[in-house]
Amino acid sequence: MLVAGDIGGTKTILALFSLENGPRQPLAEATFPSLQYDGLADIVREFLVQTGQRASMGSFGVAGPVVDGRAKVTNLPWIVDREELKRELGLETVSLWNDLEIIAASIPILEPADLYTINDAKPVPHGAIAVLAPGTGLGEAYLTWNGQRYQPHPSEGGHADFAPTDSVQVDLLQCLMRKHGHVSYERVCSGGLGIPAIYNCLKEYGYAQEPAWLAEKLAAADNPTPIIVNAGLDRQNPCELCVKTVEVFISIMAAEAANLALKVLARGGVYLGGGIPPRILPALDRGRFMRAFTHKGRMSELLASMPVHVIINPKAGLFGAARLGFEEQTVPEEGTL
Repeated sequence: MLVAGDIGGTKTILALFSLENGPRQPLAEATFPSLQYDGLADIVREFLVQTGQRASMGSFGVAGPVVDGRAKVTNLPWIVDREELKRELGLETVSLWNDLEIIAASIPILEPADLYTINDAKPVPHGAIAVLAPGTGLGEAYLTWNGQRYQPHPSEGGHADFAPTDSVQVDLLQCLMRKHGHVSYERVCSGGLGIPAIYNCLKEYGYAQEPAWLAEKLAAADNPTPIIVNAGLDRQNPCELCVKTVEVFISIMAAEAANLALKVLARGGVYLGGGIPPRILPALDRGRFMRAFTHKGRMSELLASMPVHVIINPKAGLFGAARLGFEEQTVPEEGTL
């Protein structure tokens, strides 16, 4: 039995999988508030007690870089250590992965219902795949074909320098440079940092006025992002400032997705994960994303030939963690994923 997990700063999702049922059919699943626990071992132990099951293997994706079997979880006061988990939980094997690795690993086993297609182009068989995931932060990863299956690779590309592509984004960069010095793509292409930053800079530069009702709602909110996004997507009573914020966010996300696609030559496709893209699907269909995605001069035609999908199944990370955990224990047959 394999216990797999997707560990984030807000919540930890765990599930049990069997080799017989495979990585898409969890036998049990539960979500835990991460901050209420002292570490991952406490959550896994409680989960196994709840299910009444025993596990011999563990496979976990964590929000942060994994180095030599250890990871400092972003936005949590935890150190996750592979050997400590084995010892504390009595597991025979434990695998640790970056959270974007497990999302990337899920892509070969996703089904059409798990995806929303933005650009319905034909992928090149065994072509590289790019993964961009704006959520609380900005995660990036990619997959390459190793001759037998797709192998995921982690990346910290979300912390690369933000490069504006129009005059509005130049103003955004100048606004944020004054406040922070260095401006990464995560600073402008995420839910936790990016959407509020875009909103505040557009307001500061006078691109649109903030209505009084919205100012009141934002002042009372712990998290402004859902309020801004909802007001930007409201077709009946749209807020001009929020509409502009969502439009700028989409253009930046598309440009960075194209940057990643060019760097790994993602002829196998580009996949958008994380919490934000599924939330703004109606806006992604209005053409702005693909215009910004293909706005790369001589590379426009190449980018237009790449499929672009949004991962809409929230369990994709769990599927990927389970897939990687099982692959650590088995040798796939030639030609399998």
